[in-house]
Amino acid sequence: MASRLKKFSAEAAHESTTMAHSTPQGKTVKIKLVVSPIGTKQSHRDTVRGLGLRKLNSESELKDTPSVRGMINKISYLVRVL
Repeated sequence: MASRLKKFSAEAAHESTTMAHSTPQGKTVKIKLVVSPIGTKQSHRDTVRGLGLRKLNSESELKDTPSVRGMINKISYLVRVL
């Protein structure tokens, strides 16, 4: 299972730095919760909620800012950047 988590974190970290969509207001990033936050640290669960994600497979589109990228990087093993 550890190798699966490493694979997800490597993919998400790479995608989070390369994928951003352009909109009239600026750039946005779309993320999806793909792994359950049950059993993770409380701060990681709080970060998931802070990104606007609730249930598995829920998606959120946020402005592409350094703070949002940092949050995505923190929980990269739980999310996928679309």
